[in-house]
Order: sequence, then structure tokens, then C-alpha cells
Amino acid sequence: MTKRIALCWAGLLFAGPLMAATITTQLIDGRKVELVAVKNPAALATVVFENGSRATVDKWDKVIDGIALQASVFAYNRPGYGDSTATDTPRDGLTIVEELRRNLQHEGLRPPYILVGHSLGGLYMQLFAKRHPDEVAGIVLVDALYPHVIKKPEDFPLLTRAGEWLFFSSTVRKEIGSIYQTGEQVLVQGNIDDKPMIRLVNQPKGATAVPVDFGVVNSDPQTIAAVRAMYPQAKTIVVDSDHQMQTASPQVIIDAIQQLLAILRR
Repeated sequence: MTKRIALCWAGLLFAGPLMAATITTQLIDGRKVELVAVKNPAALATVVFENGSRATVDKWDKVIDGIALQASVFAYNRPGYGDSTATDTPRDGLTIVEELRRNLQHEGLRPPYILVGHSLGGLYMQLFAKRHPDEVAGIVLVDALYPHVIKKPEDFPLLTRAGEWLFFSSTVRKEIGSIYQTGEQVLVQGNIDDKPMIRLVNQPKGATAVPVDFGVVNSDPQTIAAVRAMYPQAKTIVVDSDHQMQTASPQVIIDAIQQLLAILRR
């Protein structure tokens, strides 16, 4: 568990964008938003994707291709990523969740939603589901972060904080600095154990899978136990992949989404 969390953090730091996906730019609330919106009139649900830190919408290409005939789809770049206009609003989870909901409303993509979140995006999707459970039909957490896994920003080692200023944009720094706060927001919300949930957990077996956490991961037994105990009704699938599961092992995510769509069809 400790090794997996460390690899997750390393992926959060180093995950850069791949070749850009085919996307459109819409003006929403006076701000440009890059997005992919696939509207399927026969769909039972809209599958909503949320990126991890430093990742962009194009990383979901293979997954979207695998499910677009079965569902409506929404994926986007958060403010400050790609050509989505940056914003001065806080970068905590509550703000990001409500921005996402306004984007969905603007595109006419109504609930029920199947939420798919990678890494930090998985933390945001936990909050979305807890804040708006009546809109959510299922959740897929792709090697997600969970509350208290990442330390408070003031507890980051000095070298890590210096590295953030050297290598990350202000948007990324704000998001990372708000991870602990977002986790607190998740914990004070209601229970979502009645929602179908699949947790995809990356546990690479290769000899090159070296855990690196930059001193920001809470790997104490209490935190590990708390993460394992969250969402006791969820189905957990362990995958030999890497943190960027949507590009390394997209079929696993496609299969998980299809399982939740099948539950809706019953």
C-alpha cells in the first residue's frame, strides 16, 4: 500500500500531457474551456472524466473511444490547463466540482452521471458524488488519491516546495496546495456506499517500479487503514500497470465503466 501511494504521488508530479485530443473550446461563464462532449440521445448516462494533476483531456482518448457508442461523454481541461483559461478562484475540490457541474449544464449533459476520476481527479469525483448523490449513478476511481494521503502543504519538505516553484505552474501549485483541504471536504460529506463504485488500484510488478513520494505522503498505519476502510461496498480491482492507467491500460477502465452501465440497464 505504501509503495502504491508513493508511485501515485510520483505520477501526480511527473504526469505531463501527451498529444492533444480532438477537442472544442467553449465560452462558459466568460471563460474558455477546452472539452470533449459526445451526446448520445439513446444513452442511459453521461460518463464524466476528471484529470489528474498536470494531465490533460487527451489522455482519455482510448477510453472515450471504447465507450462513446454506449454513453454520452464529457471530458475537459480544468482552468489553467491547455487552452482553458486560468482563474483566480480557489483550487479546492468544492470550487472545482461546482465548475465541472456548470460545464455539464452548459453542454446540456444531464444526470445520471458515471464519474471517472484519475489520481487527484479521483479525489474530486469522490467529493462530487458526496455533494450531489442524486446526480450520480456510479463512480470509477482510477488509481485515485484519498483524504489525508497527502500531507498538509506546510508539512512538505523544503526541497519539495522549492521544486514546485521551479517546475510547476501556479495552477498546479494551487491544486497541490489544496489537496489536504479537499480531502477534509470529502470527509465531512455524506455516505455514498449505496453508489456502485469500482476502485482501480495500480500495483506494478516490474523491477523498475521504484516508489518516490518526495516526503509528501502520509504512509503511517492509521492513514493506510483509513484508506482501505473507505467505501466498503466498492469493488477493488488491482492492476499491474502504471499510474497513468488510462494510457497504459485503457481497457481496464473501459471494462469498469461498462460494468456500471450494465447495472443501469438492469
